[in-house]
Amino acid sequence: MDTSKIKEHMPVVCSQNGQFGTVDRLEGDQIKLTKDAQGQHHYIPQSWVTNVDDKVHVDRPGDQVMREWKTSVGASR
Repeated sequence: MDTSKIKEHMPVVCSQNGQFGTVDRLEGDQIKLTKDAQGQHHYIPQSWVTNVDDKVHVDRPGDQVMREWKTSVGASR
């Protein structure tokens, strides 16, 4: 997967095509998402990315993403 196509402010969508986040920036092998309504950043691994067009597509449903994302690099939810 060519992660060089991932740019700031791109929508991030789950395997069901629902948007669950927006790219803030890349940090190592993680995608840092912009802050949510509670002011919290979340991180997902670039290994979840299946495709990048005008959106970043990941390989799992949104509810699974939100169970598995991290609140900091190296930490669990």
